[in-house]
This record gives sequence, structure tokens and C-alpha cells, in this order.
Amino acid sequence: MAATHPESTLADMGITLPDAPKPVASYVPTRRSGNQIFISGQIPVANGELLAKGSVPTATSLESAMACARQCTLNALACLKAEIGDLSAVTRVVKVGVFVASEPGFGDQPKIANGCSDLLVEVFGKDVGQHARAAVGVSALPLNVPVEIEFIFEVA
Repeated sequence: MAATHPESTLADMGITLPDAPKPVASYVPTRRSGNQIFISGQIPVANGELLAKGSVPTATSLESAMACARQCTLNALACLKAEIGDLSAVTRVVKVGVFVASEPGFGDQPKIANGCSDLLVEVFGKDVGQHARAAVGVSALPLNVPVEIEFIFEVA
């Protein structure tokens, strides 16, 4: 049985990919090396606005940070689609690096990272979508966002 097309899956979920976000500094959003696509760190921007600001859990709740991780993932998929043209060319989600602006003593970064990981598995299926991952707490992130995520995808 053929796998469902990732963009059809997104549509079935009621999700339309945003336009690929423009870089906010001196870097490119994607870089291809062989059959791998590296996606620069994505922040939670939707319709030109930051979804949240500040560290977790006081300024940004756990639930809001999880939604931010999901938005970072949608932004990454938009960048990936702009680079490769069709998300069905993805053969594997290789690795995800999740950075969470966290207050001292906060240890639920993996729960926030699940906002990203679960969406990737939903979109690409378990065989393609499961990936290696790091979920790291940091003191601050660019533009005072609570979450930033970088990605490595393998493509055909």
C-alpha cells in the first residue's frame, strides 16, 4: 500500500503550509548537501507575528511552547517545500534540534519537542517521520522567542 502524500495529509488535517519565512539575519533558510537538506533554525512566526515571547514556563506556558514547536515545524516544512518542490521527495526525517528558552529548574523540554516530533510523524508516517532528536534548554533565543528548531531531512 502506498504511503499517503505528506501534503494530502496536511490538507486532511486542515493545515495549509505558510509561505517560507524569510531569514531574520545573515544566513540561508536551507542548504542542500548531497541527499540531505539542512533547515536553519525556525522560530514560531505565523502571519508575520511571533506566537509567543519569553522563557518557559513563566512567560510562556508549556502548552503555548508546544504550539510554538508545531509552528516552527510548519515553517520548516514550508522552507523544505520551497527547496525541493514536493514533500513526497522526503525519504527520512533524520534529526531535529529543539532549543527551548527555559527558566532554571525547568525540565520538560522533551514535552515541548513533542509538538514538533508528533507532527512530523503525523505528516510523514512512522517509517519516514521518526527521527533522532535533541531537546535542549537555553537561557535565551533570538527575538526572545521560547522555541527554535533546526532540522535535517533526507530526500530522494
